[in-house]
Amino acid sequence: MEKRLQQNVSLKEFNTFGIDVQAKYFSRFSNQDELEESLAQNKSSTFILGGGSNILLTRNFDGLILKNEIKGIDIIKEDEHHLYVRAGAGENWHQFVQYCIQRNLAGVENLSLIPGSVGASPMQNIGAYGVEVKEVFDELEAYHLKEKKVYTFSVNDCEFGYRESIFKKKLKDQLVILSVTYRLNKVPAFNTSYGAVEQELEKMGVTNLSIQAISQAVINIRSSKLPDPAEIGNAGSFFKNPQISKSKFVELRSKHPELVAFENSDGTMKLAAGWMIEQCGWKGYRKGDAGCHAKQALVLVNYGNASGKEIYTLSEEITKSVKKKFGVELEREVNVV
Repeated sequence: MEKRLQQNVSLKEFNTFGIDVQAKYFSRFSNQDELEESLAQNKSSTFILGGGSNILLTRNFDGLILKNEIKGIDIIKEDEHHLYVRAGAGENWHQFVQYCIQRNLAGVENLSLIPGSVGASPMQNIGAYGVEVKEVFDELEAYHLKEKKVYTFSVNDCEFGYRESIFKKKLKDQLVILSVTYRLNKVPAFNTSYGAVEQELEKMGVTNLSIQAISQAVINIRSSKLPDPAEIGNAGSFFKNPQISKSKFVELRSKHPELVAFENSDGTMKLAAGWMIEQCGWKGYRKGDAGCHAKQALVLVNYGNASGKEIYTLSEEITKSVKKKFGVELEREVNVV
C-alpha cells in the first residue's frame, strides 16, 4: 500500500490543460478495495480524478488526489430492443464508444471523441450533436465516501440537466463513481439533426446511413474545430451555452439581429456562447501562454506554461465582457479546483 500512496506529485500529466500543480498525496485505484485502502491511509481532503479533461487546477492540492482507474466493459443483459453494457468508471470514454460501434450498438455514436472517462459522463451529462448521455443511461454504482457504502443510482436519481447532475450539485465531492451501465439500441435511431453532421456526411459521400458513418462524421468535425490536448493544453468547451426564455431571446435579437440560437424541446432558447465570445473580440486572443482558441472561441487554451489562475482570470474577463455586451451570464462547464 505504501507504494500506492505517493507524496508531492505533479499533476501536469493528469489534466488536459497541462497545468503544473502538485498534490500533497496521490494514489491510483482500480477497484473498490484499493479505493478503501487509500482512503484509510489519509485523513485530509480528497479529490477524485478521472480523465482530467474537465478541470482547471488553480493551486497546489493539500490533500489526497485519487486517480480512478477502474477498467472493464461487459454486456450484462439484454431485452428485445436493447443491450445493457457496464463499463468501469476509469475507462476512456471514446474507447467505450468505439467498443459499442464495433458491436453495432447504437446510441452513443454522436458522442464520439469527447475527451474524458466513463465516470465523468453521467456527472456532466455529456452531450454533443443532439444527443445527451441521459438518453442511453441505465444506472451507475457509486461509493459514498463518508458512509463507506455503495449506492445504485437510476436515471431519475441522477437529476440530469444540461451538463448537470446531482453529482455536481447536491452530492458534489461525496461519491466516487465505480461503474456506469448504458442501455444501447439493437436497431439505431439515427440523429443527424445538427446541420454540421449532415454536411459532413454529405462531404464523406455517405449514402447508407450507419452509426459508423455518424461516428466518423463527428470525429471529423471535432478534429477540425477543437485542438488536440496532446498538442495544446485545453479542456474542450470551457463555457456552457446559456439557456434563456423565448421572450428574453426576442428582446435580445432585436438588439443583435445576428444572434445565434437553437430552440430547446421545452421552448426555451440555447444561445451559442462561442458566437457571443467571438463578437466580444476574444477569438484568437492570447496573453502570455493563456488564450482563446483561434478556431473555436468556446475553448480556452494553455500554450505552454500558463498557470491555472491565468486561465481562470481570462475566463472571468470573457464572462464580464459577454455580460456587458449581451446582458447574459456565462457559466463555466469546466470544474475549477
